[in-house]
Amino acid sequence: MPYVVNQKCIKCKYTDCVEVCPVDCFYEGENMLVIHPDECIDCGVCEPECPVEAITPDTDDEAKDWVDINKKFSDSWPNISKKKESFSKEEQDKYAKQEDKKELFSEKPGKAEE
Repeated sequence: MPYVVNQKCIKCKYTDCVEVCPVDCFYEGENMLVIHPDECIDCGVCEPECPVEAITPDTDDEAKDWVDINKKFSDSWPNISKKKESFSKEEQDKYAKQEDKKELFSEKPGKAEE
């Protein structure tokens, strides 16, 4: 039962979760993160780190539409293993409260770590 990142991450992209992941299974898109389902060891340490509750088990109702998205984009986006600022605090807070953000999803990759 791997974990997945759902639409709550879009345009928030807090990266607290990547710091605690023991297997570095997070990948970065332009405006959200995804988890590689074949690399996730189901430890669950990332789930409580997300301030917007965007990380759920793949069996959760909120994960339904995001399992395939996590799989697809974790194969092409760059790996992220260190916390970094992705958006301004104001922008993160604004989008953290938005309910349906699927239309804001970007398929573009994030910037690779240096």
